[in-house]
Amino acid sequence: MALNEMINEIKRHPDADRIGMILSHTGIVRGSSRDGRSVSGLSVSVDHRQLEQIIEREKRSPGIIDIRVETVENRPLAVGDEIMRLVVAGDTRANVIPALERTLNAVKETVTHKTEQFI
Repeated sequence: MALNEMINEIKRHPDADRIGMILSHTGIVRGSSRDGRSVSGLSVSVDHRQLEQIIEREKRSPGIIDIRVETVENRPLAVGDEIMRLVVAGDTRANVIPALERTLNAVKETVTHKTEQFI
């Protein structure tokens, strides 16, 4: 899950001359759950079909050139490990920031399922 590699791939996109912004999100395993319990780690499963549908939908948004998502799945992750990387490239921040937010929310709500291990 190398951010530089993802960005370099995007920069080779046929429409790269239209890119004015590349924005990224990196999800990390926290040491506590949303309800405050201590977490020792977690595992993630991914619905790849749903993920592709979300990416394709968001790529059709105005000003969006490319979207890349990488997830770590089906193996134990410890606190501090990376879970997911999301990169959105587009023309301006007015288009890129909302696309990243929509994509991230859709992935979290419908694509990934995490199982936390508690201390």
